[in-house]
Amino acid sequence: MKLLAVDDARARMLAEISALAAEAAAIQSSIGRVLAEDVTAVRDQPPFAASAMDGWAVRSSDTPGTLRIVGESAAGHGYVGAVRPGEAVRIFTGAAVPAGCDAIVIQEDAAREGEAVVVPDTRSGNHLRPAGGDFMAGATLLTRGTRIDPWRLSLAAAAGRAELSVARRPRVALFSTGEEIVEAPATPGPFQIYDSGSRALEALITGWGAEAHRARPVRDSLEATIEALRGAEADLVVTVGGASVGDHDLVRAAAEALGLQMKVASVAVRPGKPTFFGVLGDGRRLLGLPGNPASALVCAELFLRPILNAYQGATPGPELRTAKAAQPLPANGPREHWMRAQLGYEDGVVVARPYRDQDSSLVSVFAASDALLRRAPNAPAVAEGDVVDVLPLARASSARSTLE
Repeated sequence: MKLLAVDDARARMLAEISALAAEAAAIQSSIGRVLAEDVTAVRDQPPFAASAMDGWAVRSSDTPGTLRIVGESAAGHGYVGAVRPGEAVRIFTGAAVPAGCDAIVIQEDAAREGEAVVVPDTRSGNHLRPAGGDFMAGATLLTRGTRIDPWRLSLAAAAGRAELSVARRPRVALFSTGEEIVEAPATPGPFQIYDSGSRALEALITGWGAEAHRARPVRDSLEATIEALRGAEADLVVTVGGASVGDHDLVRAAAEALGLQMKVASVAVRPGKPTFFGVLGDGRRLLGLPGNPASALVCAELFLRPILNAYQGATPGPELRTAKAAQPLPANGPREHWMRAQLGYEDGVVVARPYRDQDSSLVSVFAASDALLRRAPNAPAVAEGDVVDVLPLARASSARSTLE
C-alpha cells in the first residue's frame, strides 16, 4: 500500500466531496447547522437612538439646570413628540431617546423636585446608544459557510430572521467490525472488549452537524460485512476496524466486492496508518478508520471532520494553533505523529504537554487530553519551550489528569 502524506490524503478525500443541497430550517433548530446563504440586516440595530441607563433624556445645551418633566419613555413605549428647550423626559434602559434630546443623565446624578428635575452638566451623547450602533441596514452579518452557534443565532434573530437556509445534514452510516467487540450492556466473553470507538464517533458526527446512524457491530465474516455495507443508506459510510490487511480485516475486501474505487489506500500517520477512503460503485463515499479507539479518533479529527465540513459548505480544516512544548521531545520518525496532549498556561503562554504513553488503544489518555500535538515527518528533536503545532479538541472542561 502506498503511504500518502496526511495533507495529500485529506486533499484526495475532499476532492470527492461536494456540498449538499440547502434546506430551510427554523432558526431555533439551526444550531450546529451551516449557513447556505448570507444573512443581511434589513434595518439598523437599534433602529432608534436608545438609552443605555435609567435616568432622564435631556438636551445637553440645557445642562446644568432645572428642567420641566414632560413625559416618559420606556422600552417599547416611546415618548411621542419633540422635547423643547428646558424640558426633560423620564427614560429607562433600552427606551427610544425622544426627538430633540442628545444625552442621558443617569438617575443617580439627578434630583427630582415634583414636576421638575435638577440635572448636572452633561455632554452630548452621554449614556446614549446611537441608531445603528450594533449594525446598519444592508450589512452582512453572517456569511455562507458559517456554522450557527447560540451567539450567531442571536445575531440572526436580531436581524429579524425566523428561519435560515442551511446545508442538509450529511447522512453517515457508522459501524464497527470484529469478533472482539461487544456492546454494553451485553456481557463480554473472555476475549472481548466493549465497543467504545464507534460510540465516541457517533457523538462526534452529531456534534459536527451530521446525522449518525450507528449499526450493531459486524462479525468477522466477509458476507456479513458486504451486507452491512450494501444496506447502509448514507452519503458517507464510516467503518471502525477491519481497515488493515490482516486475515480478519475484511472491510476492504467487502468494499471491493461493491465496486470500491480506492482513492487513499493508507496514510503516513501515527496513529492511524490503515485509514483508507474510496467511492463505492453506487457513489457512496467510504471512510475506513482503524479499530484502535485513539487511532480512530485521531483520524476522525484529521479526515472525518473535514469531510463533514465540506459536505456542509464549511471550511474543511483542521485549524491548527501554536503552543510551546512543556518538555523536550525526541526526533520524529517518517510518519506524521499526532500526540495526545494537555494544554496549559505558564507565565501567560500556552504550553502543550504530551502524555508519556501514546499507545493507540488507550481510551483513558484520550479522555484526559484536550489537544493533539503535531510532529511532522522526520522532524528534529524539540527542546522545552520550542514552538509546536497543536489541534485543540472541543472539551467541556480542562482538568489535569493523573495519567501524565
